Amino acid sequence: MSNASLRGIVHLIEDTKTFGQKGFRKRTVVLEQNLGRFTNYIPLDFIGDACDSADALSVGDDITVNYRLSGRKWQRDPQSEVKYFLSAEALSYRRSADAPSGPGGSINDEFSQASSDDAGDAPF
Repeated sequence: MSNASLRGIVHLIEDTKTFGQKGFRKRTVVLEQNLGRFTNYIPLDFIGDACDSADALSVGDDITVNYRLSGRKWQRDPQSEVKYFLSAEALSYRRSADAPSGPGGSINDEFSQASSDDAGDAPF
């Protein structure tokens, strides 16, 4: 699984949601990218303890997020249609005001759970 990064403006910060008996937590933050002809909205999932790090974000913040893509296959039963889901899990972020956009800079350490191989290229 390769990791990548993207830059955008925080458009929406959802409340943390808890699922299941084990207390799985997820919080979605949507980044906005104005690409000229159209605006791109990218939902990123903050998982587990990373949910709390999103408290430091505000709508309008210009941030760069390191993330990893994960895909899932789901089928209700053998006769039903197979569905595929794609999600982007936020690993770390930094505000553009904290450091220049590019390598280095101060990564948000509140959830620096990111593995040391964050420097991988995008998988496409």
